[in-house]
Amino acid sequence: MNHALSNSELAEVLVQALPYIQKYYGQTVVIKYGGNAMTSESLKQQVMEDICLLRLVGVKVVLVHGGGPEITELMARVGKESTFVDGLRVTDAETMELVQMVLAGKVNKSLVNLLEMKGGKAMGISGMDGRLIEAKMRDERLGYVGAITRINIDPVRDLLDKGYIPVVSTIGCDAEGNTYNINGDTAAAYIAGALHAQRLIMMTDVAGILRDKNDPSTLIRELSVSEAVGLFREGVIAGGMIPKVDCCIEAIGMGVEKVIIMDGRVPHAILMELLTDEGAGTMVKGAEG
Repeated sequence: MNHALSNSELAEVLVQALPYIQKYYGQTVVIKYGGNAMTSESLKQQVMEDICLLRLVGVKVVLVHGGGPEITELMARVGKESTFVDGLRVTDAETMELVQMVLAGKVNKSLVNLLEMKGGKAMGISGMDGRLIEAKMRDERLGYVGAITRINIDPVRDLLDKGYIPVVSTIGCDAEGNTYNINGDTAAAYIAGALHAQRLIMMTDVAGILRDKNDPSTLIRELSVSEAVGLFREGVIAGGMIPKVDCCIEAIGMGVEKVIIMDGRVPHAILMELLTDEGAGTMVKGAEG
């Protein structure tokens, strides 16, 4: 089947996108690109295309990434087993070295390279650069898993001002020189909050928040923070969605206008969310949003 648009249809699509391009021109959008949403190479290419397009039409985009599957793969390769407590990877000193190699090295630089290949102007930094993410030990049982104590946002802001797409790996540091593995969703929420971003987009491997987790047609397209709290009580928000929605609420509390949880496996989901009426995933907003 040929899905190619005629020239007139293509022009119509661009005209329909115009009000959204005007709305987001000069605004800041933080995108959290999750480990599980990064597994398909063709989807990864499309995400990079979306980000480059947004930057070209004047949207300031910050890409915050995870890399859990790649960390697990490297640990297995060196004969180290991955252990998780409450969904967080137990990180001893040796594991922290591997986390740093994967996140600040392999994953970060491959995303920068992809963005550059798509015509973007990208710069990769970690949370250690310019002490972007300061952290402390979250729980001794977890080892070097960090709780964020402070965000020094200037390095990101400087890159945005110079027209770069900052690509941030979520490694924290403290005054004693220790490095910490930081949850990517939490880091994205804090960075979006420090930038007072208009949108935080959290790409994951589910459609969004579902009333019935087994039925994609029950997607909740929009809800306020107070409604989200109610869904926690009802048990609708459960399992792996709990920390994600917690991060949404945290980001809104820090000044982000709206947070979207979307399915990173859907082609061009970012453009659908920002540049069409339809949107994608679940939008969480403050009481006034």
